[in-house]
Amino acid sequence: MIILIVYIALFSGAFLAASLIRSTMGKVTDFTSLKTVTFGDESAVKSDRVASIVSVVAVFLVWGAFTGSSLVPVHVPGPYEGTTSFTYTSQAPDGDTADATVTVLVHKLGEEATDPAAGPASGFATSDTATVAEWRSVLISAQRNDGDDATIISVEGKPIAPGQEVSVPNGSVLMTGKGSLNFAPDKGLQMEPIWMPSPEAVATRFFEIARDGYQNVSLLEHVGWSLWRVLAGFALGSLVGIPLGYAMGLSGWARGWFDPIVEFMRPVPPLALIPLVIIWFGIGENGKIVLLFLAALWVMIISARAGVSGVDIAKVHAAYSLGASKWQVLRHVIVPNSLPEIFTGARVAMGVCWGTVVAAELVAAEKGAGKMIVAASKFQATDIVLMGIVLIGLIGFGIDILMRKAEGWLVPWKGRA
Repeated sequence: MIILIVYIALFSGAFLAASLIRSTMGKVTDFTSLKTVTFGDESAVKSDRVASIVSVVAVFLVWGAFTGSSLVPVHVPGPYEGTTSFTYTSQAPDGDTADATVTVLVHKLGEEATDPAAGPASGFATSDTATVAEWRSVLISAQRNDGDDATIISVEGKPIAPGQEVSVPNGSVLMTGKGSLNFAPDKGLQMEPIWMPSPEAVATRFFEIARDGYQNVSLLEHVGWSLWRVLAGFALGSLVGIPLGYAMGLSGWARGWFDPIVEFMRPVPPLALIPLVIIWFGIGENGKIVLLFLAALWVMIISARAGVSGVDIAKVHAAYSLGASKWQVLRHVIVPNSLPEIFTGARVAMGVCWGTVVAAELVAAEKGAGKMIVAASKFQATDIVLMGIVLIGLIGFGIDILMRKAEGWLVPWKGRA
């Protein structure tokens, strides 16, 4: 929730700052600015490159601030580190009480540390010391030190009983069911590396795996196998889905025949098909490609069908009035006018395939970016998991950019009358 609030604040602040700066730079005159109606007009809404850059920087800043990264100048409060202490009061069976001090050294995670010097004590109570790593807790057997018949009745002057927790300087103390004290230092707002590593930790892991590979397979091989599976599944889905979509858009019989199947299978997530794919196609490459094929198939069918259904009927009538045959209408009117919708569906289908590649490589894969992520997660190697996710996202983004460029080159008439 805190991360979301910080992100929303950055978004709002960046928008207001950019608007203020642009208002002082003078009005920009171009085709879009000359339009009298822009709200709801897709051609009037262009991607703001400044907003894109600020968005990426904001994500990086939030990531670094909540992981204690040395690459960003500002951090949220991190876990407590240093020496702290708290006092407790122990009571003997005869009602006599004594105070003792527990001194705790909180050190960095993964580092070795020695116990600090013991603090003052009075009466039969014995002071204790302990060391604990940040984000962890340590059990203080204060009751055993003072005698098994002694009972701790308060911590820092606050009454305590088994199951209760008391705030102390730089942390909190919980009394266990047996009367011992469990000290937990303040965790702050930063995330523990096992949950979210810093950007530099992920970058370091990337260069290590790029150099040495992961599980005896190079990073290039992992990425190459994932690319091959995704492209193969997407290509097969397009080869089957586009003709079926055209048939459903042009023939009432074909639409009635295939529509129940398409609408039934479209909401089924690819993950739900994994057991069936294994039974039918085994655990080899065929099963993985079939799973990705099914992930792309329904999207391509629907996009092709929507493209055909969205063709302006006036263009079809004009072609027929000029003496065009059905084949010529299909080739010169329907196909060109449906291509923009098909390209949009192709971009969606490719995204679905990339999102499914991790699930596909769960099926006994030995190579692949998804396999690398799954294997790393078993060892709680969050930096490798995050690196794989970023890598898949960047490759998917690159493919989407290439598809946009191809769409602009192959379908230059998109958005024009």
